[in-house]
Amino acid sequence: MARIVELRMRAAYRNPDPLVGQGDLEAFAGELDPSHPGAAASLREGLVETFTIGRLHVPQGLARTLRYTNALEATIDICKDHSRNVKRWRDSQMALRWCAAGMLEAKKQFHRVQDYLHLSALRAALQATAIPADYATGKDAAA
Repeated sequence: MARIVELRMRAAYRNPDPLVGQGDLEAFAGELDPSHPGAAASLREGLVETFTIGRLHVPQGLARTLRYTNALEATIDICKDHSRNVKRWRDSQMALRWCAAGMLEAKKQFHRVQDYLHLSALRAALQATAIPADYATGKDAAA
């Protein structure tokens, strides 16, 4: 069963059309519902967001970097490790200072984002798909 799940998910994520890939995974979640409802719910969770990179036509190198949360998780872990010996937190300012110090420590381990030169194209794609502020707040732009 695990091999079938892996193959179906890989095929969906590799589909050149993100909407078709998303539809394939939604259909697969429907197939999983009767026998594995937890797995189906897990598959549906965040499904739309996982195909956002494909819908925005982000170049492969940058897409590979954006697909993973490892940089965020590593930063959080380094901050935790950096402050693990603090036994008594005096106030929120102390917590902020230690968090900032941990982030500076994490910064030393960061690497350049692959295809970082394409970040401006990503910004343009995001702005093109963004909902105008007037529309989102319900205010009339003519008023």
